[in-house]
Amino acid sequence: MDSNNGGAQPQGSELSGNVLFYNNPVPLTLEAHKNLGVKQVTNPFTFLRSAHAIPVTVSEFGIASTSYPIIFVGEEKTPVAVTGVRQGENEFVSDQGIPDPDHYVPAFARRYPFVFAADQAADRLLLCVDTTAPMVSDQPDVPFFEGDQPSKFTQDAMEFCKEFERQRRATAEFVKMMEEAGLLEQKTVSFTPRDANGQEGQPQKIADYFAVSEEKLNALDSAKFAELKEAGALPAVYAHMVSLLNWPRVIQRAMRRLQADQTSAAQGPVS
Repeated sequence: MDSNNGGAQPQGSELSGNVLFYNNPVPLTLEAHKNLGVKQVTNPFTFLRSAHAIPVTVSEFGIASTSYPIIFVGEEKTPVAVTGVRQGENEFVSDQGIPDPDHYVPAFARRYPFVFAADQAADRLLLCVDTTAPMVSDQPDVPFFEGDQPSKFTQDAMEFCKEFERQRRATAEFVKMMEEAGLLEQKTVSFTPRDANGQEGQPQKIADYFAVSEEKLNALDSAKFAELKEAGALPAVYAHMVSLLNWPRVIQRAMRRLQADQTSAAQGPVS
């Protein structure tokens, strides 16, 4: 479905981009998906179990900073909420795929199984759905289409994805501002694991990442600082900086998991 007019995806359009969590996102069309929709599933966020970092938009920095460290990673310095210290382990989602109810679930995950994909040939965005998602069914509780029109559920999903895309672009502008102001610096975070007996292991590096330098922020001239203030960037800057105080929370959760795994292994299988 075209984000501009809700029309069908034309034949021959080429999509670009791979998106975290999505196995088979395809353009949502009446012809291909008229009998599909979503059904109620017990644990819709099971795909988050292996997500040790989740992208966040700048509008989410405030609420996400109460739960996770927010860091900038990769060449594009994408902001992510750190949810674990080991690859493939999310310390805020249970083994059954249930997010900790006391912590925020980013919009990047909440829009699943929908996502926008770029149609480079037509220079537009198309609403796609991951047809492998467990909640997508040919016996749906809520259909994607009613007659030959998108259902209200699908229309709401498109609006959510449109807003996410707006926030994604605003986030890219925010990162650009940080780089132009020279505020980002590279940092490293490590932790020292302990076994069930309290013995320390070898220090392990969790991540190399970029973060706003408090020193560089304080050294900004008044004109540049005023520019960031006028752009509305400062609340997100401060939220990001405060969020880094959450590193111990994530590390402690990871260490408790590690100790529990070691204890379980030492006890052996239950007979």
